[in-house]
Amino acid sequence: MNEIIDLKKPPSVLMVDDTPANLELLSVMLKGQGYRVRAAVSGKLALQAARSDPPDLILLDINMPEMNGYEVCEKLKSDEKLKDIPIIFLSALSETMDKVKAFGLGGVDYITKPFQFEEVEARVETHLELRRQKRQLQENYDKLRELEKLRDSLVHMIIHDLRSPLTGTYAYLTLISKNEDKTLSVKHAGHVAGAMKAVMQMIQMACDVLDTSKMEAGQMRLKVAQCDMSRILEDCISGLKPLFEGREIRFKPPEGPVMVQADREIILRVVQNLLSNALRFTYAGGVIRLGIEIGGDHVRVSVKDNGVGISPEYRQKMFDKAAQGELRAGHQRYSPGLGLTFCKLAVEAHGGSIGVDSEEGKGSSFWFELPENGPGAR
Repeated sequence: MNEIIDLKKPPSVLMVDDTPANLELLSVMLKGQGYRVRAAVSGKLALQAARSDPPDLILLDINMPEMNGYEVCEKLKSDEKLKDIPIIFLSALSETMDKVKAFGLGGVDYITKPFQFEEVEARVETHLELRRQKRQLQENYDKLRELEKLRDSLVHMIIHDLRSPLTGTYAYLTLISKNEDKTLSVKHAGHVAGAMKAVMQMIQMACDVLDTSKMEAGQMRLKVAQCDMSRILEDCISGLKPLFEGREIRFKPPEGPVMVQADREIILRVVQNLLSNALRFTYAGGVIRLGIEIGGDHVRVSVKDNGVGISPEYRQKMFDKAAQGELRAGHQRYSPGLGLTFCKLAVEAHGGSIGVDSEEGKGSSFWFELPENGPGAR
């Protein structure tokens, strides 16, 4: 975090000029305005002074022996601790190219000698205020980031702790749904199936939140191995049967296995998310088609539905975590949460790509492509 700004401490100004008369004149004037002033008669002494006690602003002459002002500015801007100090060039050089070079090296302003002190004072005050506001903004940003980290940590802790009881609840509901003692009526069996569906969705949401954060932080390692994409899709369809509710799932596997180098569990989750999404936005009686295409050195998986579709301005936002709040705030009917964000991160971690083709009222086709030979193969 940045240093705390002491608002009671007067700003410090370092003046650099090889003419003592100029230093004396400016020193008297700036001290009279309440600034803490130091002077250096050479570039070398200026760098030493800045490093030992960084000033709030530097007034820098250009024409000096041994090390000119441009060189001093360049060295200051290359120092991580000093690069943000505003530098105002104060020079007799008045050519446009001199000013362009000064600004190109990182100067914030340029005053031509002979100067009017009122102009120097106004520009010094302006740039000190800009720096104060910039530092205050950075400090506020750092505090906000810390609060966001704390919030995310608390959310992740809660979600992580919730996942275990949710998994246990789903297991008990599965036992009840088997109805081995024949005590459940058709109506109650339907209620149990509905509860299983809700719990399954909550478990998937919890996994999406936790794994999306891991992906973003680069903390999730892929367990890459040879796997059959056709089998992954078949397992996904089988696992999500409780969510079908009158919607038809069509999948015709290619002849023979479709092998790719990938993390099977992660890709299974990607397909589950895409199929779950399609089910959410496809009405009863609708059809969802899963497909696999092999092209060159990659495999393409698609999930097509005949649901509500997505308007053009929201298609790419589907995969953006930051846009989910916008979609919900705008009461958009298509707001998939973090599921698609996880899909995007997971597919890209495999060296693949993901996208959606859609038309409002005519359904959507979500797809992703993976290199057959695994991450880094393309």
